[in-house]
Amino acid sequence: MIPPKIIILGAGYAGLTAALTFQKKLRTKEAEVTLVNKNEYHYFTTRLHEPAAGTFPHDKTRVDIKRLINRKKVQLIQDNVVEIRTSDRVVVLENHTLAYDYLIVGLGAEPETFGIPGLMEYTFNRWNINGVRQLREYIEYQFATYKNDPKRTELLTFVVGGAGLTGIEFVSELADRVPKLCKEYDVDTSLVRLITVESAPVALPGFDPGLRNYATSALEAKGVEFILGTPIKACNKHGVVLASGKEIRAGTVVWAAGVRGNSIIEKSGFTTTRGRVPVDGYLRAPGHENVFIIGDCALFTDQRTKRPYPPTAQIAVQMGKLLAENIVVTIRGTKHKRKPFKPVIYGTVASLGREDAIGQFGKKRVTGYPAVIIKKAVDLRYLFAIGGIRLVLKKGRF
Repeated sequence: MIPPKIIILGAGYAGLTAALTFQKKLRTKEAEVTLVNKNEYHYFTTRLHEPAAGTFPHDKTRVDIKRLINRKKVQLIQDNVVEIRTSDRVVVLENHTLAYDYLIVGLGAEPETFGIPGLMEYTFNRWNINGVRQLREYIEYQFATYKNDPKRTELLTFVVGGAGLTGIEFVSELADRVPKLCKEYDVDTSLVRLITVESAPVALPGFDPGLRNYATSALEAKGVEFILGTPIKACNKHGVVLASGKEIRAGTVVWAAGVRGNSIIEKSGFTTTRGRVPVDGYLRAPGHENVFIIGDCALFTDQRTKRPYPPTAQIAVQMGKLLAENIVVTIRGTKHKRKPFKPVIYGTVASLGREDAIGQFGKKRVTGYPAVIIKKAVDLRYLFAIGGIRLVLKKGRF
């Protein structure tokens, strides 16, 4: 009997978890599992704000995939996905064409521009290893350039578009680093401006009012300015233009105000909303029994609230694990043992720099250093889940 071919596209939180679950659950030669990823490494999206601001080495936020997988059970192909042809049951890559019996799509997200002119051209908007490395170097370059041209004070103005989790965590890290940068480059700290612009009337809209107030007060004490309830209308080489008509001249603009599903999904003919596919209870794409969408590309609706779940790392991990377990029982002819996806929301933690954070766990609220400890524990737990104690010691933040 020919073993079924399982193709996983993307080694983000969802795709990697699925691959490692297959590795654990499948017997040798029970199926052919292939993980396709454009990079040879998996990176920790929830920690990218640290290397972006220059407060943590970027290499600590990624891990070589080959160190995690058993290549007798999971094959890794480093390549770029070009197209998914569901009618032929094949995936077209730049250098390969792969046939599949089961296809798992976890290609991750792309920036959502909301049609804002100049956004892609004049902002830092790629939250991946190369993107944050480039941003860190550019921030340092702005300080060095200012010293050679001190009349251009706009070089020391940094605008962050978006006051959600990513935007707040990044500007928090940058606020912590500014005093060190100023000392290194002999710059007066009063010349540096950190401005967060948000179209919503509040920052961190997913948190309760008390935690939001705590976070904004803590950041304002570090010198962060907030412009709330005002969207960015355009971006250009001089900075940003707000919907109010106000122009902010800035040397650096960082976009952290929303993502959409991968464009390959739309190009391949799937029904999407902002690049995300509405999946059923078993994470299947509409009209496809053997094609599954997980992670940032999946639009999974909470039947109680009728609203989509946010594309978070904790939900992505749960999707990858359950889906792999469901496919394993299907391969073994015990399809009746499949379980529908029911995400468990353990809580949310937002970093406010190296020594401050907020956490929301149901009705429980945590602030300050206890929240920092919880944030670190969450990160360490994930490292242990994918790579054991050795990875914790190598990549952990203590």
